Amino acid sequence: MSASRFRDLHHTGSLLVLPNAWDAGSAIAIQHAGAPAVATTSAGVAWACGWADGDQLPASELLTSVKRMTAVLRVPLSADIEEGCSHDPAEVGRFVESLVDAGVAGINIEDAGRDPAELAAKLRAIRAALQGRELYINARTDIYLRGIASGDEAVGEVVRRAALFREAGADGLFAPGISKLDEIRRVAGSIGDMPLNVMLVPGLPSHAEIYDAGARRLSAGIALALDAYAGAAKGAAAFMGKPEPDALSYPLLNTLLRR
Repeated sequence: MSASRFRDLHHTGSLLVLPNAWDAGSAIAIQHAGAPAVATTSAGVAWACGWADGDQLPASELLTSVKRMTAVLRVPLSADIEEGCSHDPAEVGRFVESLVDAGVAGINIEDAGRDPAELAAKLRAIRAALQGRELYINARTDIYLRGIASGDEAVGEVVRRAALFREAGADGLFAPGISKLDEIRRVAGSIGDMPLNVMLVPGLPSHAEIYDAGARRLSAGIALALDAYAGAAKGAAAFMGKPEPDALSYPLLNTLLRR
């Protein structure tokens, strides 16, 4: 689906709320629920393919999963590719080119909280590989998510990285873990027309409040996938007449799938 159509969804005058899918079935269910676009959750896709989250899923399996989703969707798909499935910028560029060939309208690619120059190099390589083909690139910084900084220091570092990523070819900024309205407002107000993407976390204010503060996109992250897997475990136990199992948390599910 059109990358320009996906880009426009960030500038409609209302918050772009993106549920996150993990396979073709969940993607079509989200479309059926009325979503204007679908984004993937990297953790959920890894789990669906039998891998733990954390940049473990092979690029070939990620590409296959994405192809299954684009084959059934009528709305734009944005794929979370973690760190790009490689530390080599040129290889990342070629991989993203294959995703665009598969019909992807956008990607998320993260800095994992490390030196932002690494992600900037990948962004430049992606734009070079695409040779002008359109793709909405959401650059993710993990400053908040990994607890690398907080307060004024976190705001300053996120804004600094946003400028680097924008110059290298990013369209939007994803700052998962940010939740305070004042900090959302300060980040959004310091990155110009670069749409700010936040993620559902405990204590996040309402859709209207975060939009008024400057956020333009809200992601569910792992929430829907984790609820689905936890529900399957609970339902299976009830069906078998067994005691309800320990709740499937992110760490537990990741441990169960670790190879």
